[in-house]
Amino acid sequence: MTSENFEKIPNQDEKIIKKSTFNILIISLIITIGIAAFLAGTYTTNLNSDQISQEEFKNEIAKLELKILEKQLPTKQPNVPLKISTDNDPVIGKLDAPITIIEFSDFQCPFCARFHIDTLPSIMNEYIKNGQVKLVFRDFPIQSIHPNALPASVAAECANEQGKFKEMHDLLFENQREWNNQNTNDVISTFNQYASKMNLEEEEFDSCLRNGKYIEEIQKDLDDGRAYGISGTPGFFVGNDQIGFIELKGAQPFENFKKVIDSQLKN
Repeated sequence: MTSENFEKIPNQDEKIIKKSTFNILIISLIITIGIAAFLAGTYTTNLNSDQISQEEFKNEIAKLELKILEKQLPTKQPNVPLKISTDNDPVIGKLDAPITIIEFSDFQCPFCARFHIDTLPSIMNEYIKNGQVKLVFRDFPIQSIHPNALPASVAAECANEQGKFKEMHDLLFENQREWNNQNTNDVISTFNQYASKMNLEEEEFDSCLRNGKYIEEIQKDLDDGRAYGISGTPGFFVGNDQIGFIELKGAQPFENFKKVIDSQLKN
């Protein structure tokens, strides 16, 4: 199944703002966001739905989906597994979990919000809480269409500095509609309000945010993502250095993550 369920990078080169010009962005940016409408493709088969049960039909679809996912498995080169760096980015879950989901994401991307609201809770309950999987969050703000994504990434990094990345991460995605159309001065104020709700040290957080402390770190995530072929958000790599990583593109349903994770846990 092919599904346009991720935010594509525009054709022009996407460049992150330099730290020295961050304050200019705060003062002058006016948001002109447009959210693209994407068409979802579907599988077609020659099965006659009048001749098989609904359960049989679902089983055939599931088999076809699994075949598509299997094609994404690393080629049989055991000595050359696909390696994806986790850098030193925020981790959700136990550090020693055998399977890692590395996500390249944009806090202002609606499909990223969909994943974190609709799919991540199931991954948390089935795999992360029991220590089988951890999620590494790497920033990939697409500024040309999401001008507030960069300040949001900085806000999450600043919260991580005080040990509360997951809490800020959740607030940003759950309240995306509240802040995504704000001008940059207002969005900075909104993120400071979130920090206050989380009982962060407010002056430290505000200084970190307004000075764009983590701009260079975010730039590294962007550079790595491009090197790995990330063409839109969200983008995922699932696995570890020993068995390699499988790429999943877009806000995939939990079932697709489950198929990949279960196959890897058997290795």
